[in-house]
Amino acid sequence: MTSIGIIANPASGKDIRRLVSHATVIDNGEKTNIVERIILGAQALGVDKVYIMADFHNMGNRVKKDLTISHELKCEIVVLDMVNFNSMKDTLNATEILENHKVGCIVTLGGDGTNRAVAKVLKDTPIIAVSTGTNNVYPVMIEGTIVGMAAAAVASNRFDKNTYALKDKIIEIYRDDQLIDIALVDAVISNDSFIGSKAIWEMESVEKIFVTRSHPASIGFSAVVGCKKIIMPEDDFGAYMNVNANGSSFKVPVAAGVLESIVVDEPIELGFDDEYEYIADDSGTIALDGEREIEFKKDQKIIFKISRNGPYHVDFIKALKIAQINDFFKN
Repeated sequence: MTSIGIIANPASGKDIRRLVSHATVIDNGEKTNIVERIILGAQALGVDKVYIMADFHNMGNRVKKDLTISHELKCEIVVLDMVNFNSMKDTLNATEILENHKVGCIVTLGGDGTNRAVAKVLKDTPIIAVSTGTNNVYPVMIEGTIVGMAAAAVASNRFDKNTYALKDKIIEIYRDDQLIDIALVDAVISNDSFIGSKAIWEMESVEKIFVTRSHPASIGFSAVVGCKKIIMPEDDFGAYMNVNANGSSFKVPVAAGVLESIVVDEPIELGFDDEYEYIADDSGTIALDGEREIEFKKDQKIIFKISRNGPYHVDFIKALKIAQINDFFKN
């Protein structure tokens, strides 16, 4: 039996950054529509079973009802039997359940934060990340039908995943020699003393930015580094940069429709064997993929490392090309 999992985050794209930028709004009704198209694309190419994360918006059951009424549903849809906390815990729990079910591919609908939560738990299952959040460097906007087709090709297990998926880099954050958290794209040291509203959007508070990737064609903190240095997902290094100290002023796209002048110095590469040791001069917070998650106190030591211990991230174009070459679409 060929199966896939879908994690659609009902909270993605609803943080405070919506109020201070011009970001695209993708509501839960549209997320439901995208999930339907994913399922229709996947079942047409051999997926027998689709597991969907349970959520308070009840997207999974809505999808099941809609496709049943329209007589389009051919595969089995299972909404995960899980307790809902209406928080990141739901994504963490759903990811663990899906891996235990040994699905062939997991599709995520969310932003960088959603995918970071998945990456904290995921071990071997390849993921396709669909952008429906606010901060979207990691996921991309893909038509749901195409997502379903690519997920079916991946889940078929007919092709070597190293030919269409890259094992991603992550930023590992250590305190007292213990791994306390990770980031997929960027980790930001801020002089804000308390987490408060998780999303961070005021650049004046930022002291340092660590990245696994950077490009001026992205939005947010990774674009700050990207204005000086381009780092691709396949490069075996990351970098860090000091902000709001010495250096030159650059215009940077910090949010949708918002470019700010930011003073930055030269980025410094961090290889996989390198460590950056940060000793706090005062209390502050660390934002991971755009959201404040860690509080620290004066004189505490935090270690930042770049590794390739992230998830297998599917390049859907490569996956479909390989499928085409091998007659996957033949009836």
